[in-house]
Formats: sequence, C-alpha cells, structure tokens
Amino acid sequence: MSLRELEQTLPSSWYYTEDVYVLEKERIFCREWICAAREEQVPSPGDFLILEVVGESIILVRNRQGVLRAFYNVCRHRGSRLCGSQPTPGLAVQGGVIAGRSILCPYHQWAYDLDGRLIATPHMPGFDKSGISLYPVGVESWGGFVFLHLTPGAAGPFATQLGEIPQRISRYPLAELHIGHSITYNVAANWKAICENYNECYHCGGVHPELCSVVPAFREAGGAGLDWMRGIPHRAGADTFTHSGTSSRRSFPGLNQDEQERHKGEVLYPNLFVSLARDHAAVFILQPRGPERTDIVCHFLFAPEEMARADFDPRDAVDFWDITNRQDWAICESVQRGMHSRVHQHGYYAPMEDYSLDIRRYVRERLGPDL
Repeated sequence: MSLRELEQTLPSSWYYTEDVYVLEKERIFCREWICAAREEQVPSPGDFLILEVVGESIILVRNRQGVLRAFYNVCRHRGSRLCGSQPTPGLAVQGGVIAGRSILCPYHQWAYDLDGRLIATPHMPGFDKSGISLYPVGVESWGGFVFLHLTPGAAGPFATQLGEIPQRISRYPLAELHIGHSITYNVAANWKAICENYNECYHCGGVHPELCSVVPAFREAGGAGLDWMRGIPHRAGADTFTHSGTSSRRSFPGLNQDEQERHKGEVLYPNLFVSLARDHAAVFILQPRGPERTDIVCHFLFAPEEMARADFDPRDAVDFWDITNRQDWAICESVQRGMHSRVHQHGYYAPMEDYSLDIRRYVRERLGPDL
C-alpha cells in the first residue's frame, strides 16, 4: 500500500479558517438537531437554563405543564436579551424567568409566558398581543438528553438523525441515569478534529497507556478490527472503565452478557459522544466556540440507586476518564497547531481509521459545493 492509496482528510484549512466555520455554523449547527443538555438539569416547571449554542443565546425552560420549550434569548420588541447569565449591576429590573411563571424583558418590561406567547406590554392599552411570540427553537429528547434545532421550520425528523443508535444501545437505561459528576474542558482544537480522534483507536497505543492497560484490544494491531457493534473486551478480570478495571457498583439491569463485559461507544453527529460501561456512562457534549476552540462538557452518569448509597463515590470512573480525556485533548491541540503549517494541505486516513471518513462525508454533504 502506498500513500496515494490512502483516503485524504478534509483540507487542513477547513479546520481553522473562519469562513468554513461560518458555513458550518449555518449549515450544520443551525440546521441539525444538536445535543445541549440533560433533562435532569431542568427538572421542574419553571426551571430554566441559558445556553450558548454556536454564538446564539438560547433559553431552555420547562413550562407550567412540565414540557420543555426553547426560545432565542431576544425580545421581540427591541431585541434586548431577556435573561442574563449573571445579574447586571445597577439594573433595577433584571428580567429573565420570573417566579417560574413568565419571561420578562428588562428593557421595557414586555412579558411572555413559558410557551413564548406575549402576555404583557406596559402602557400600551389596546395593543394586539395575539400572534406575537418569542422566536422558537425546536426541542426533542432522547435518552435523557435534550436536543435543540435552531431553525425549527426546516427541521428534519429527529428519529432520522438518531438512526439506529437507540436500537443498538437500547438495554442501557440512559434516560434513567443521573449526573454524578461533570467536567467542562476548554480545548484549543476544531470540533471535527475532536470527532476524528474519538472515531479511531489507531492513536490509543501511543497516547493512552492507562486506557490500553484496561482494554488491550485498543492497542492491538493499531486498533484495527474493533467490533464496536458487539463492544470491545476488557482485559481478563476487568469489566469497566476504572484504573482497576472493576467497580463495586452494580451493573445496569437488563444488559446482555457482552454488555456486562465489554465497552461500547456511539457518536451522534454533530456533537454527542456516548461511552458505555456496565455501571456508568461518560457522555461528551461538544460546544464549538470558533474554528479553533471547542468546549466539551463531560457528564458522568450513574444509576440513581447507586448514587443514593452512602458509599457512592464516582471518582474511580471520573479520574480514569479525566486522564484519558486530557490525553485526547492534548493530542488534538497538537494536531490543530500542526495543520497550520504551510506544507500541510491535508492529512490521510490509515485503513484502521475508516470511521473517521464519516466526518468528512458528513461535513461535505452539508457544506455543499461552495468550497
């Protein structure tokens, strides 16, 4: 096999130029269902989050009937932000979600209900408020995750984007799991480079000694021939992602024999990674902040019954994952720096990196012929 027989990556400039990122924002992150949160983060009517999604401020709120709604964080009157992430010093009327019942603009005190409908316009008697609502954002849920669509009028079926993932991991009780710990990483790398890294284990032998100690298959044959559909076996005597390869936590009920003993992973483009062990899940929500910066929120999910135990301690899984994650982010940042070289026009995919071709196809199909 020669270099010319290998598949080429996307052009290097697609990983760091602003014009490509602007196209990706509009044609991918504003036109696809994107993971934004866990449902448990807005558990009760009136609870809300302010989310930054590719530069747009979004209000995610649970209405009085307990249904999740989302809106652009902008008043229909003069465009003021409705909710601030922090109180504004000296501002008499702070605005935001008030008493779990309405959304108030701090500028002229226009108010909206939790379904986005305009309900109050002070000092404007007779003004017709009907038909005026906050700019909507689509909301869907799966597996306890909240997904948003920034252009809901053009949204495709959510089930189509999920594809076969729900069937493949149906025995894992994702929707019932709770966050036991969270870490937010600020990574100086393009979101696509991070996806490509997650999608292959050719790098694992050199980058992840601790991980390969627990899962030797990750370093065998350069990570070739891994059966992700069945799951990847741990070393003898190990059955989960901790330094010891073991845990006192009980396995999720209903897992088959392979799932009791093997590790599974899924990627839901454009921004959710799910890694599954018998007793916990590590999930990664990518939040692009620019062409060369990605924030990654990593939630560690556990069964609520385990979290209720007096001796519950997630650190065995969290510490193991944190080492692995930091190794990944460091090598992705190295790739990001290297791609700026004037001689590096594109990279190549080795045969064991076939899954990385997915990101190339995914992006090209959505950006179209402009580049």
